[in-house]
Amino acid sequence: MRIVFTGLIEGIGTVKDISNSRIEIKTDIDAVSKGDSIAVNGVCLTAVFVNAGGFSADYSPNTDKITTLSKLKQNSKVNLERALQLSSRLGGHIVNGHVEGTAKIEKIEKLEYFYKIKFICKEIISAYCVDKGSIAVDGVSLTLSSVSAFGFEIFIIPETFNNTIMQFKKAGDEVNIETDILAKYLKKFVNKETNNISLEMLKGNGFI
Repeated sequence: MRIVFTGLIEGIGTVKDISNSRIEIKTDIDAVSKGDSIAVNGVCLTAVFVNAGGFSADYSPNTDKITTLSKLKQNSKVNLERALQLSSRLGGHIVNGHVEGTAKIEKIEKLEYFYKIKFICKEIISAYCVDKGSIAVDGVSLTLSSVSAFGFEIFIIPETFNNTIMQFKKAGDEVNIETDILAKYLKKFVNKETNNISLEMLKGNGFI
């Protein structure tokens, strides 16, 4: 079965140590067992060692290359989410924990009731972003408010901002990005079936 997350962060952890492709995280999230899948800043990792105060996980060279894990340091804060249980509600959107790349924060603006954050990203990321669509930023399920070829913008309510590591971010920081899996499937399908796209075909295949 494919591991699925929702993008609803369960807690903030603290990096206790990171070296030799292993990260050790301190957290008060309970019921973590060896072998469990846990999204760390949106990256799906497997707990290889667990104790009362946290867990350790290994990550591959490819994960190191395309995510921000290697930029974490001792005492860095990270977003944590355990894999979705079959009996749980899907409160965010379908997140696989397969980060595609990173984006850079261009600006964080505090409004009266929201925070507005602008990001710069490569076109390989923005190609799968649509207005009012879903995106996972450091594992947080968010809604895109606007999209351009080289960036996107989101609004975050104070509840989400204050209970995730977004509260510690500043302009220039990089974040992990996972675009909506449905957008990726649709784009691939459209590319293969360019000559046969119709409203009836999309409805018949469950896209709309």
